[in-house]
Amino acid sequence: MHKAGFVNIVGNPNVGKSTLMNALVGERISIATFKAQTTRHRIMGIYNTDEMQIVFSDTPGVVKPAYKLQESMLNFSTSALTDADVLLYVTDVIETPDKHNDFVEKVGKMDIPVLLLINKIDLTNQEKLIVLVESWKDLLPKAEIIPISAATKFNVDYVMKRVKDLLPDSPPYFDKDQWTDKPARFFVTEIIREKILLYYDKEIPYSVEVVVEQFKEDAKKIHINAVIYVERESQKGIIIGKQGRALKKVATEARRDLEKFFGKTIYLETFVKVDKDWRNSDKELRNFGYQQD
Repeated sequence: MHKAGFVNIVGNPNVGKSTLMNALVGERISIATFKAQTTRHRIMGIYNTDEMQIVFSDTPGVVKPAYKLQESMLNFSTSALTDADVLLYVTDVIETPDKHNDFVEKVGKMDIPVLLLINKIDLTNQEKLIVLVESWKDLLPKAEIIPISAATKFNVDYVMKRVKDLLPDSPPYFDKDQWTDKPARFFVTEIIREKILLYYDKEIPYSVEVVVEQFKEDAKKIHINAVIYVERESQKGIIIGKQGRALKKVATEARRDLEKFFGKTIYLETFVKVDKDWRNSDKELRNFGYQQD
């Protein structure tokens, strides 16, 4: 009998959801940085064996929306509660269990199996962890609580075992050679955006969107033109940097990762344009794939 199902990963920003997703799938699907709100879209990573297909889904962190982009991000997370066969709720040893009571309450009402994963346990001690586990038991009594460290992969194999145990019998949903639902261009934008998250401070990374305008591929190389959109002229100057050095650094680092990702020579050209207040524009959010008509 073949097993298949959707395993959705939800939780607050900066608790290590993307690191866990990559560890479970065995591919670099989600960008993972030390900054909150790294994931903006719902991203699927597909794990295949002859007897099984697990469709993991990483979602944006649960936040109280301050602008329309964050409203769309929260919608991605909320939708993950409606179509999962198994839910992985990721928290960590730093955040308090009552941080997002409304979302936790929705999780508590679900009829599907919920694995509550307490990440970053290497940052605490046994005594504090026991107290935290008891607090989560009070909030989500039906959930199975598993302490993990996604970064060191501690207990990740056990999480995978429990997921496999809980999957329903089903034929596969996707072709067996498919490992994500996203096109190649999506990963170009994510890798460039990851470098911007790493190299710029304060509001700059959150005001940026990346669009691939050209993606020409042959057997050995890929030519890519990418536009980095910002909300203000002052941000454009910061992204480019003095004599273009900052943008060159981003492009160089992104190109290296893209060559590893695609296994081909990459020719990458980057441009910076201003799209005023795009994060609050329904039209631009639709254009960038955050909303549907």
